[in-house]
Amino acid sequence: MAAELDPEELEEWRTIFNLFDVDGDQSITCQELGVVLRSMGQTPSDQELKEMIKDMDEDGSGTVDFEEFVILMKRKTADVEGNDDIEEAFRVFDTKNDGVICAEELMSVMISLGNPRTEEEIKAMIAEEDNDGDGVITKEEFTKMLQRKKNQNRL
Repeated sequence: MAAELDPEELEEWRTIFNLFDVDGDQSITCQELGVVLRSMGQTPSDQELKEMIKDMDEDGSGTVDFEEFVILMKRKTADVEGNDDIEEAFRVFDTKNDGVICAEELMSVMISLGNPRTEEEIKAMIAEEDNDGDGVITKEEFTKMLQRKKNQNRL
């Protein structure tokens, strides 16, 4: 693990780790991990944070130690680099720049793409991805949809 990182990069990760290891116990809890990822522009849910901890927690402690942290952060920063395209795609649909895609915006984009849909079809498309039932697609829902479809295409 340490052989993969140059000393400068390792020191940067140690500094970040120490910033978020609030109690100094050399491990990061689920709550502390959420702060780290949000500071990097990620928006993980509590369930996603628990899953990340579980995936990386090799010793079963329920926390992430420094080595586990570096592995997880390298993975997440690689994901951020891939999210630039998702961000651009979201902006195409979010014509009001309000952070959500509503039925009106989706209908407008579908028309501009030469694929007009009825209001009922648009509402059904939104409902399919609208996990929180608020009638709009958030950036998080949009990202999850694209990542799910990307993973389905790999199969």
